[in-house]
Amino acid sequence: MDTNAVRGYLLGLQQRIVDALQAADGKAFTTDAWVRAPGERLQGDGKTQLVEDGALLERGGCNFSHVKGPQLPPSATQHRPELAGAPFEAMGVSLVFHPRNPMVPTVHMNVRMFAALPAGKDPVVWFGGGMDLTPYYGQEDDAQHFHRTCADALAPFGDGLYPRFKAWCDEYFFLKHRGEPRGIGGIFFDDFAELGFDQSFAMLRAVGDAFLPAYLPIVERRRNLPFGERERDFQAYRRGRYVEFNLVFDRGTLFGLQSGGRTESILMSMPPIVKWRYDWKPESGTPEARLYTDFLRPRDWLAGG
Repeated sequence: MDTNAVRGYLLGLQQRIVDALQAADGKAFTTDAWVRAPGERLQGDGKTQLVEDGALLERGGCNFSHVKGPQLPPSATQHRPELAGAPFEAMGVSLVFHPRNPMVPTVHMNVRMFAALPAGKDPVVWFGGGMDLTPYYGQEDDAQHFHRTCADALAPFGDGLYPRFKAWCDEYFFLKHRGEPRGIGGIFFDDFAELGFDQSFAMLRAVGDAFLPAYLPIVERRRNLPFGERERDFQAYRRGRYVEFNLVFDRGTLFGLQSGGRTESILMSMPPIVKWRYDWKPESGTPEARLYTDFLRPRDWLAGG
C-alpha cells in the first residue's frame, strides 16, 4: 500500500474544496494545523479548516487527519472482529457545510483509508466514505443532480456500485429513534477493498473529485432565493435531527471520540443554531410538510421518483 499517495491526494482534495467554498462565500476559512505531542495515545497530524458567519456558510468545516494508534477502537472493528485490538493507521478528509439560507441544503462528505496492522501479519487496508445531502426545502432537480453526479463517479468501477452504495446510504443515514431519514441520501460505503488497493483507491478519488460538481451547482441555484423567519425557524428545527444523528449513530464521530481524537475537530460538524420542539409536526400542505412526504423517504432519484 502507498500511504504517501493517499495522503497527498487527500491534502490536495481538502485544499481544492476549501478554495472553491472560499470563493463562493467570500470569507476566508481559518486554518488550524496540529501535530500530536509525543506520548499521546494517538500520533499524527492534521489540518482543520473552518468558516463561521460567512455570507454563504453559517458554519462549515473541512478536516484532514492522519493518525496512528496502538489499538483500533470498537467503532472500526464492528464488522471485522478478528482485527480487534490491532494497531492502526487512518487518514481522511471529512466536511460538513451548513449554509445560512434555508433553501440551500446542508451537505456532508468524507473519504478515508484505514489500515489495521496485526502483529506478524500483512496489513489489512480498506476504504470508506461517501456524501449525502440534507435539504430543508426539497427540490426535485437538486436531488436528481446530486444522485446523478454520484452515479456517474462510480460508473467506471462497476454497474452495481451506485445502487449498492445508494441503498447503504439510505440505511445508514437513518434516525432509528425517529423512524426517518436524515436527508435525501447519496452514497455511502465502508470496509471496501474488493477491487484491490489501486482500483479501490481510484474509486475513492472518483468520489472525492465528484463532490464539488455535485454540490456547487445546487448552491448557485438556491443561494439567492428569498427566505424569512419561518424558513430559518424550520431550518433550526431540522438541524436538530443532524445533531441527533451525529452524536448517536455516526461512526466517524464515535471513532474520533473513542480513539482520543481532537474534540473541536470532531464536533466541527455541529450546526451553530439548533432548535427542538416537543412532538411538533408541520401543517399539512405546507412546504415544510412536503419535505417529509416527498423527500424524507427512499426514492429512485435517477428515475425521478
